[in-house]
Amino acid sequence: MSAFLSDLGRSFFGDVDPAHDNGYQDPPPRKGFFTDTSVCIGCKACEVACKEWNLIPEDGLELTGDSYDNTGALGASTWRHVAFIEQEVPTRSGAHAAAPAAPVDLGMPAPTLPGQSPDAGEPADFRWLMESDVCKHCTHAACVDVCPTGALMHTEFGTVVVQSDICNGCGYCVSACPYGVIERRSGPAGDPAVGIAQKCTLCYDRLTEGQTPACAKACPTESIQFGDLDELRERAAGRLDQLVEAGEPNVQLYGHDSRNGVGGTGAFFLLLDDPEVYGLPPDPVVTTRHVGAMWRQAALAGVALLGGAVAAFAAGGRS
Repeated sequence: MSAFLSDLGRSFFGDVDPAHDNGYQDPPPRKGFFTDTSVCIGCKACEVACKEWNLIPEDGLELTGDSYDNTGALGASTWRHVAFIEQEVPTRSGAHAAAPAAPVDLGMPAPTLPGQSPDAGEPADFRWLMESDVCKHCTHAACVDVCPTGALMHTEFGTVVVQSDICNGCGYCVSACPYGVIERRSGPAGDPAVGIAQKCTLCYDRLTEGQTPACAKACPTESIQFGDLDELRERAAGRLDQLVEAGEPNVQLYGHDSRNGVGGTGAFFLLLDDPEVYGLPPDPVVTTRHVGAMWRQAALAGVALLGGAVAAFAAGGRS
C-alpha cells in the first residue's frame, strides 16, 4: 500500500514533513502559528491586519444579533476570524466568592428593580472566551488532494496556499476541508478573485522575505505567535503546564498532535475549553483518507470487468 501511495506522489498518512513529502529539496524549517487563546482580548487587530496586507474586501457591518462578533466565521473575505463566546461558569463559593451585586436603580419606569423580579433567576458568573481562528495548514491537506488543477499546494514552508491564477473555481476543496475554512468569493463580475477559492496563505509573500505574517505582527498580546513549528510546540507545552498549575481545569492544546486525523496542523491552538465550545471539530480527519482504498477497489473492479469481457468473447467464439 505504501508503495502504491508513493506512486501517487505524496503521503496520505503518518508523521511527515509536508515540504519534503511534496518534493522540496532542503526546505527551511516548517513554519506555523501557535494561538494562545488565554491571552486573546478580542481586539480583532489580526483581522484588520490580514485584510490590509492581503487586500481582502470588507465583510460589511451586519450584526448577527447574538454576539458582539460582526464577522461571524471564516470565509472568502475573512481569512482570520476572532470568535466571541460568552460562557456561563459556576458561581464561586467559599472565601473567594464575590458578594452578589445589589440591584441598581437605573431610573427606568418599572415596578421592580433589575434582578428583583420573580422570574429573574439566580445570578451566575460568566466569562468571555475569544479565539482567533485561521486555516489550519494541515499536514495531510484534503484540499490539496482533491484540487484537479494543482492550484492548492504545500509550499517549502509546509504551509498551504491557493494559486489564484490556476484555480478554476470548481469548489472541490470547499467540501473537502474538514474545518470548513475555504470558500469561493462572491462579488461583482470582472473582479478576478470572484469565484476563486480563498483562504489564509500564512502571508507566503512575507515569509519569502523573512517577515512575520501580518496577523501575528499586529497582535498586541502575542496571542498569535509565529515561528518554527517545533519551537512553537515546545512553547505551547510550557504554557499548557503553567495554566494547569494555575488551576485552569479544561485547558488543552488543539491540532498540535501529529497523530491526529490530519497528521497535525501548522496552525494549532491553546484552548480553555473543549473544541466544540469554540466551534471547532473535536476529531477532524482528512476527508481523502479512503483515497488509497478507493483506487484499489476501482482497479479490482476494472480487472473483473476486463476478465468478464474476455470470458464472454471467448465463449462467443466457441459457439
